[in-house]
Amino acid sequence: MKKADVGHEKRYIAVDLGAESGRVMLGTVTNDRLRLREAYRFCNGPAAGGRGLRWDFGKLFSEVKRGIGEAIKLSDGEVSGISVDSWGVDFGLLGEDGQLMGNPYHYRDSRTDGMMEKAFELLGQREIYADSGVQFMQINTVYQLLSMRLADSEVLSEAKTLVLMADLVAYYLCGRAFAGYTLASTSQLLDMRSGRWSEEIFDRLGLPMEIMPEVVKPGQVVGQLKRELCAEFGCRPINVIVAGSHDTACAVAAVPARGEKWAYLSSGTWSPMGVEASEAIINDKTFEYQFTNEGGVENTILLLKNIMGLWVLQECRRQWAREGDDLSYAELTAMAEKAKPFAVYIDPDYGGFLSPGDMLAKVNEYLAETGQETIDDKGQMVRAILESLALKYRSVMEALEDVTAEAIETLHIVGGGIQNELLCRFATNATGKEVIAGPIEATSSGNILMQAKATGQIASAEEIREIVGKSFDIKHYKPADSPLWTEHYKKAKEKYGNR
Repeated sequence: MKKADVGHEKRYIAVDLGAESGRVMLGTVTNDRLRLREAYRFCNGPAAGGRGLRWDFGKLFSEVKRGIGEAIKLSDGEVSGISVDSWGVDFGLLGEDGQLMGNPYHYRDSRTDGMMEKAFELLGQREIYADSGVQFMQINTVYQLLSMRLADSEVLSEAKTLVLMADLVAYYLCGRAFAGYTLASTSQLLDMRSGRWSEEIFDRLGLPMEIMPEVVKPGQVVGQLKRELCAEFGCRPINVIVAGSHDTACAVAAVPARGEKWAYLSSGTWSPMGVEASEAIINDKTFEYQFTNEGGVENTILLLKNIMGLWVLQECRRQWAREGDDLSYAELTAMAEKAKPFAVYIDPDYGGFLSPGDMLAKVNEYLAETGQETIDDKGQMVRAILESLALKYRSVMEALEDVTAEAIETLHIVGGGIQNELLCRFATNATGKEVIAGPIEATSSGNILMQAKATGQIASAEEIREIVGKSFDIKHYKPADSPLWTEHYKKAKEKYGNR
């Protein structure tokens, strides 16, 4: 395969927005290497007060601008592109004047309680899945919209355009409203076979399809940084590029994999786990397992399962901090190493864990309801969460192999969660697969390298993965104690269930 000439150095800015934090990274691509430099990092979370759980978009965009300004300073003003990625499903509504009509809702807001059941009364569950190919989660955009329609929302009735979160930030950067394909695919409003908004879902649920913007595939320039922002940053016009829009798509683009027979897991607050496919796989098996078909880069489909991830542990740590014991993840993991193995089991995807709050109480309530002993020891709680996550990985791995009729040999784990080496060891032991961990900043790496491909500096997705493999430290974990993990996996699945 002919490679593009990457000898000429170019710099790109990645705005990577997570539900817990945001970061702006400056990436330099040259000589088959990627160098990342963090320009700015900030906390993110729901706004305090007001009606419902919402994002403070004004504050978020202010932080993004500060980060871009810092990145431009670090680059000496030589930037070839900017791209934004974020979590999925959440959105803002623009009015006739093009302005945001109030702060966007947070996906954990309770307004979607019971909305899936309401949707199924209007259009059958199997019919919704046949179009969207997306697993059913009450946080999905479709149920957020339905809650507004059923509440006769004045904002919804007056809205001109719906824009998903990363694309909303990009809109404020360049002035063009669009829907990045990868982000649009999380909404459960897209027909994943055609790549267009589903007329059936919009019509049967009574949702306004006219507010949906054009769907744009990854790797395209959608505009240039607004003149007033260029003046504010003291820079020349910079292309705004759709790299991936959805953070998962960017992260998977940066998986340093070769060949086939591998799966990916992006480890963070959420932990989507899956395989790449050439087209959407929507059938009885994927419906039964509740796999989702999300858009990837370079005309791929990400067949995956969204696992709750490290959210349960993060919420436990926050509760301990509220109680006066502010421990680092390293300290908590050290405690977990010494705790009793396989003491209890939780399902990380249990619905009661979705909303914020006292997660210690929620976990113990789950344990009591399933006939297990409750936990008051921090190390034991952390170990139970990490072991349960690893066992969930095995469950999803087996389902992936069943759906694809292909044996998976390697699990690539990327993202911040790989810093927890205990979880990586548990993952390889539970699944019986080699685990290859890295890079940590996979999302920013995929974002930047997809920008480099959009500008012609990189020729292919394969070249992106080669560059990632050469640019970052990658750790390998081999399975150990697999029979013991298999024994406890079977016990947990039989006694407590593992959906």
